[in-house]
Amino acid sequence: MYSEKVMDHVRNPRNVGEIKDPDGYGMVGNPCCGDVMEMFLKIENNIIVDIKFRTFGCGAAIATSSMVTEMIKGKTLEEALNVTNKQVTKALDGLPEQKMHCSVLAEQGIRAALYDYYSKHNLPVPEGLKQSKTVKCAD
Repeated sequence: MYSEKVMDHVRNPRNVGEIKDPDGYGMVGNPCCGDVMEMFLKIENNIIVDIKFRTFGCGAAIATSSMVTEMIKGKTLEEALNVTNKQVTKALDGLPEQKMHCSVLAEQGIRAALYDYYSKHNLPVPEGLKQSKTVKCAD
């Protein structure tokens, strides 16, 4: 069963949409379940001043996308890089085990958008940050 926080983000997702000419853009997908997530970032002075997402997928994918945008809006790039799927899950008061891949997708969406930002602005890509387009299926 889903928590009330998950249901709230499914019913009332935050930061849905697209940013024209984003500073950072990432698209990730999960071949196991068919979820696809796009993240758009607007960055000023190392701060994420705006973030939007578009997700095609299940309710858990929408909820994790919405929650992660709330978690990093107004944060520095370094703070955003440190957000993990476990933190997203905890902020939603948990997810069913079979939906944990959605929180991984949210983390990877942010990381893909940040990778794009660093790459297109000719900035050194932080160690461990890699371009990501898909996540691995859970066993």
